[in-house]
Amino acid sequence: MDTADLENRLRIATEITQEAAKVALHYFRNGVDIETKADQSPVTVADKQTEQVIREGLQKAFPDDTIFGEEFGRSGSGSEMWIVDPIDGTRSFITGLPLFGMLLGFIDEAGPELGIIRMPALGEVYTGIKNHEAACNGQTIQVSECQSLKTARLFINEADKMAKHEAEAFGALTQAGELRRTGADCYPHALVARGSVDAVVDYDLQPYDYLPVSAVVESSGGIMTDWQGNTLTMDSNGRTVTAATQELHAQLLELLNA
Repeated sequence: MDTADLENRLRIATEITQEAAKVALHYFRNGVDIETKADQSPVTVADKQTEQVIREGLQKAFPDDTIFGEEFGRSGSGSEMWIVDPIDGTRSFITGLPLFGMLLGFIDEAGPELGIIRMPALGEVYTGIKNHEAACNGQTIQVSECQSLKTARLFINEADKMAKHEAEAFGALTQAGELRRTGADCYPHALVARGSVDAVVDYDLQPYDYLPVSAVVESSGGIMTDWQGNTLTMDSNGRTVTAATQELHAQLLELLNA
């Protein structure tokens, strides 16, 4: 698929997420009923209605494309597919924390081709196209030049899960970097793309969590793989490493696999 086609897809997809964000913001901090899914994660009417708006927009604009979303699963069987996470960070959304995001990506047989990270409550939209530049609100962004873990600004995402299930790796991460923060969801990865953060180690993600994000990170010059350094696919195990440079990425892989 050529760049012009991807640019057109990105433009339309960005407009679709803009409309969907209005639904999410309508419910944000206004109290919503909470259900618990089979995996014990929370879901709200905002998640479902937001995804429905995105799906309807995509089906109208790209009727032949497959759609795979967190709330309603997969529709279609083609290799050209949109990946949707309507509210990435439902726990943040429920508790009034404005760091929930909205993720939309397009993949084909070659992998992620474009991605959108929209932060509705912050008014920020991060976009990226494979082998092209990334942007935040239309302004070009790029990763930092950090090459040393010792001086890195590092986010440890899903720290509670990681501490329980990967105690050794978590312990090593808490001693790494010059500045460390724990977090969750997509925003720390977006901050890598814009050069504010140098690396993120994440855990227990689904394809709709990492594939749209990876397109933005990599178009900004960064790297995002699994903990073994493998390219992310629909079948990856949900453990990811995002880094600004190859050198920093290699040091994180060494730490995680020691």
